[in-house]
Amino acid sequence: MSYSVGDGVVVLGLAAGIVGYFYVKQQARNKRLEIIHEERMAAMEKGIPLPEFPLEPMRGPRVPDPNVLPILGTVLLSLSMGAMIVLSRIYPGATEGFWVAPLPLLFLGIGLLAFHFLKRDAGR
Repeated sequence: MSYSVGDGVVVLGLAAGIVGYFYVKQQARNKRLEIIHEERMAAMEKGIPLPEFPLEPMRGPRVPDPNVLPILGTVLLSLSMGAMIVLSRIYPGATEGFWVAPLPLLFLGIGLLAFHFLKRDAGR
């Protein structure tokens, strides 16, 4: 394979973007630490006691979104139904049984929707 100059420019651009992202992230962290330090020094000069702050904010557990299961189930259901219709129309000849290939995705979508509705009714 021979690579062109454009390929090299793309790779350099991606690398520069990644390095730039981490640089900006580090600068924001340093700025936040500098502001905290200035506030603490001003409070110490005035004699105001300050509680210890963690340098990195604590991240609590995220609350699961209740809309993920029905959305994913609907997407899988519609995608597999569409694929089955298209496969049955495109290959009507010798490969007539090929339309059943998306059935696992169809059953997965139906299962996710059923689980969501059963879980919602059980919570009442």
